[in-house]
Amino acid sequence: MNELAEINRRVSWQYLFHGQLQHGLLVLVLVPGAIALAEPGLTGGSWLGVIDRQWAYGLIAVAVIHQVLVWLLWRLQICFGTLSRWLGRADLMVWGLVFFPLLMARPLLTAAVAASSAGTLAIPLWAAMPLAALLLGPALYTFWSVQRYFGLLRAAGGDHFRACYWTMPLVHQGAFRYSDNAMYSFGFLALWAIALGGRSQAALALALFQHAYIWVHMYCTEAPDLALIYGATPPTSGPHPSAPNPLNPKHQ
Repeated sequence: MNELAEINRRVSWQYLFHGQLQHGLLVLVLVPGAIALAEPGLTGGSWLGVIDRQWAYGLIAVAVIHQVLVWLLWRLQICFGTLSRWLGRADLMVWGLVFFPLLMARPLLTAAVAASSAGTLAIPLWAAMPLAALLLGPALYTFWSVQRYFGLLRAAGGDHFRACYWTMPLVHQGAFRYSDNAMYSFGFLALWAIALGGRSQAALALALFQHAYIWVHMYCTEAPDLALIYGATPPTSGPHPSAPNPLNPKHQ
């Protein structure tokens, strides 16, 4: 905690907003683009009594809320140690109770969109199912690799709360053998698999949106944070040159 307090001492409050103008502008492009691609597949179907359009817009809202909360609470931790000051040693546990339900809601809502707009994607079942399986394989392998080699709290941004994560070695086992950023590169393929399995145009459009949007988070929020944490000085225009490669989303 002393190391985190030292970062809090060095960092200006202005860092709270570092990269967020770009984040906001890209959201203003991605959200209308996702809606435009999804709308032709929203034909008024329903699932569990909720129409496809409501599921779709709910999914977009959850994705944006999730990533905005990650930005805000991570940056409050870096700038002021807010959660640690308020919650003490319970800070990371409480953060997990916020982070993981929102994360899990995204594939569940993608499945709801797919179920309520099934069959709207112009691809035959015999082609859709093998493609879905092909994409689901690396996604499931990634989830297993995160749990086995990386750790869930570490994946949720544990290095924003505990200095003990800073000295952990980089992970090169499992899916991380093929990409330092396996969680973003492969994990989000599960959303594509869900959409293809339901042959849903809207779900596929929103899988594309979510996969693009996680990279917005990476470059606007996470990479600068990692450069700051591991470089120990606030970045001025991007990742700190002495920090480890910021393309690994959790350099601990």
